[in-house]
Amino acid sequence: MEVNLDEYAKEWTELSNECKNLETTNSTYLDLLENLEQLQEQCTKQIKHQRYRMQQISKNIKLCTKNKRLTPEEKDTLADLDKNMLKRKAQLYEIEQGLPQKNSLYLKIILGDVNVSILNRSDKVRYKDDYEKFKLILNVIGLFLSFLNIVFNYRALELAFIFLSVWYYCTLTIRESILKVNGSRIKGWWRLHHFISTVCAGVLLVWPQGETWQLFRAQFMYFNVYISLVQYLQFGYQKGVLYRLKALGERHDMDITIEGFHSWMWRGLSFLIPFLFMGYIFQAYNAWTLYKLAEHPDAPWQIPVLSLLFLILFIGNTTTTMLVVPQKLRGRIKERYRLMSLSWALKARNQIKGDKSKLDDSGLNNECDKTK
Repeated sequence: MEVNLDEYAKEWTELSNECKNLETTNSTYLDLLENLEQLQEQCTKQIKHQRYRMQQISKNIKLCTKNKRLTPEEKDTLADLDKNMLKRKAQLYEIEQGLPQKNSLYLKIILGDVNVSILNRSDKVRYKDDYEKFKLILNVIGLFLSFLNIVFNYRALELAFIFLSVWYYCTLTIRESILKVNGSRIKGWWRLHHFISTVCAGVLLVWPQGETWQLFRAQFMYFNVYISLVQYLQFGYQKGVLYRLKALGERHDMDITIEGFHSWMWRGLSFLIPFLFMGYIFQAYNAWTLYKLAEHPDAPWQIPVLSLLFLILFIGNTTTTMLVVPQKLRGRIKERYRLMSLSWALKARNQIKGDKSKLDDSGLNNECDKTK
């Protein structure tokens, strides 16, 4: 076989020209990246300046209106200012979502000073959807392992399930922190719930095999089966409800499913409340059982710690849910009265219009009689 070196040299020359084009493109990219960072810093500074000026304006308005009676014109001006400030706050929030955000302390400890901001909106939604899929898949796996642990009493199977729980909740806390940086509005108890669950799973992992564990084992596995079934139903329904509310513009794109009950879940999910409260009562029952087991002569330190953790989960879940439900009921009553007042106003308006049309018709008839 003849070797044609000239042809190879020609290919190398073409490849070298392509490499020069690559270097030019890379240089342009680096310049744009540097300009992008400068623009991001400028936007961040301008957002801070806007918020500072708005705070000063609000403060000055309060001082001016504190000991002064406002004229109707001044009241209208003040109402317009308040409305414009609310719009500006929403506008600044939307602008901020396209800029890199600082990591929380938890992310700095876990990941270091790595930028986890996702600047592209579609990538943010894709990451959020991946988080939802992760929860559903791991929930099904956890349900399967819990059921196997009820049927078979093997230590290796128990440790596999508990280790999966530790990894699952650790991963959830990291993913939720990343979602929080990127605009998700999960907050309060539902984030703390996962941190406590991580500690709970870790304590279970180091609970030594013995009589006390065997006394609690079956109850714990039945608890996990029940919670997994409720969470599976809940995540599925929440995902559908969130999709509909986002399509109507009533929820944010980065809102996620949660283990508990939230105000937006009222539409189509209120039937889950009894099942949720049964799960919370099960947590309280676990706390009580562990409390009684702590009196066992061979009880390790893990038993009272787990009893306290289950009690905290019960109190937190129950309190949060009970605060949401009355708030939503009051909102529904207010909405009902508002709709009733609107319907009365429309009826009165239609009646006035009908009376006016009757008067106009009678006036026309009188004019016609006069011309005759």
